[in-house]
Amino acid sequence: MKISITRFFAAVFAAAIVLLNSEQIHAQRSALDAYAITNARIVTVSGETIERGTIVIRDGLIAAVGANIAAPADVRTIDGTGLTVYPGFFDANTNLGIAAAPRSQPGQPAAPQVQATPQSNSAFPVGLQPEISAADLIRPSDATFETARNNGFTTALVVPRERIFVGQSALVNLSGDTASTAIVRAPIALHVAFVTLQGGEFPTSLMGTFAAIRQMFLDAQRLDATQKAYAKNARGIRRPEENKSLEALIRIVNGEMPVVFQADAEREIIRALDLAREFNLKAIIAGGAESYKVAERLRTQNVPVLLSLNFPKRTTTTSPEADPETLETLRFRVAAQKNATKLAQARVRFAFQSGGMANLNDFWTNANKAIENGLGRGDALRAMTISAADIFGVANQLGSIETGKIANLTITRGDVFDKNRQFTHVFVDGRMFEIKNAPKPDASKQTGGTATPANLPNLSGTWNLTVEIPGQTTQATLNLTQQGDKLTGNLQSAQFGTSELKSGEVTADGFTFTTVVTTGQTFDVLFNGKVTGNQMSGTATTPQGAIPFSGTKTP
Repeated sequence: MKISITRFFAAVFAAAIVLLNSEQIHAQRSALDAYAITNARIVTVSGETIERGTIVIRDGLIAAVGANIAAPADVRTIDGTGLTVYPGFFDANTNLGIAAAPRSQPGQPAAPQVQATPQSNSAFPVGLQPEISAADLIRPSDATFETARNNGFTTALVVPRERIFVGQSALVNLSGDTASTAIVRAPIALHVAFVTLQGGEFPTSLMGTFAAIRQMFLDAQRLDATQKAYAKNARGIRRPEENKSLEALIRIVNGEMPVVFQADAEREIIRALDLAREFNLKAIIAGGAESYKVAERLRTQNVPVLLSLNFPKRTTTTSPEADPETLETLRFRVAAQKNATKLAQARVRFAFQSGGMANLNDFWTNANKAIENGLGRGDALRAMTISAADIFGVANQLGSIETGKIANLTITRGDVFDKNRQFTHVFVDGRMFEIKNAPKPDASKQTGGTATPANLPNLSGTWNLTVEIPGQTTQATLNLTQQGDKLTGNLQSAQFGTSELKSGEVTADGFTFTTVVTTGQTFDVLFNGKVTGNQMSGTATTPQGAIPFSGTKTP
């Protein structure tokens, strides 16, 4: 086939134009994703703190960091004077981005305590299916991602919910993009909880649970041996049956992937350590409320702990009629605050996790309680950065501020452990998220200390709420009284009764408050919302996940 010289040069010219445009677009995108944070205090974690330095971010990575680095001409410059830059903080065990289980309507049978999952051909019941993967369930657009970023977190180990074999976790950057771009590595580990199954399914006792876990590990070892023998010489050997659940355990029993045992009580931790020793597992303990009691064995077996900062606290209203707390309960609460110190002294590796707390502000409050009870600030900082990265096998990518690592950074005004510090920005995969901290109202411009500043919405009044609990819709009444930037009042509903508001605050962007809900168990719920005129909307964060709500102010 002949092509004219004119047509040939036209095609070459068109291709050159496309290539040039592509390069220009790439350059424009690179410029948008390129930053230099200058004049900042930089806590590298892996090395010495740089009291006044520069970090250059390009293409989602840390391109340069140091005290004597000039900001390139083609980047967006952020003056970090008065700011401190840390490696992005980890939440080492959470359900962020995974929907909570549907709840039954009053008077109906209890819904299974598991979230909707991909269909499985497993021969095992729901709850004993280790092939379930968080990577298939995560929805990065979930409002809890933004809440976590606003509290300084950039990375989370996301775990499925409420089973014996809970499923396989994913390490996620909290960028709010698609799952494929947010996931750093998946699967990270298999998670196991010492619970029972509902609806009469075996196992219905903890002894049965331990027996079922052990038997499935044994069955996985046998299946692995059978598959290897069949692959070597299939003739004369019956074809092994497909078994997704047991196949998911083969990497565990071969020591190729860690198994995380959710265990708080001393006897549960010992059970987990016994299983790990019997099957030569790469074990991790999550929760670890009484891990200090077996610290020497944890160190000997080289088993790290994902230590919960969701410290026990009294949630019932203190009153003369309330039953006093037992001495055992009081000791347990005190011991929780000293746990990290004892693990550090025993040289047990540990990372901090939120432990399902409703209000992530408690993470920093309780980290400070651990410091007040003897934990070094450096140890506390490592427990939410490089130690977490090391436990999850991603220390070459995350956990410290070093050239070539992923640009996950948390920027504060003031030391992160200072109670008055403010988070100003986080970078996730090199993408900047600005955290808007509304200025406190000027008391001198208020009348009697109760006037509402001009930059704040006025929420005082009665609001009719609709709360979209998965599987049902609940109506509630929110009675609010606003004084300056403070909110008080109560939340009423036919299903949950009346509960008083705590820590209510109004900002230029919206409002937050916490309330206590009792549904068989008592827990805190954090409401975070925005107001436009007589309409409000937002999310209520519970230990089971975030649920949306909306409301209208009554005339």
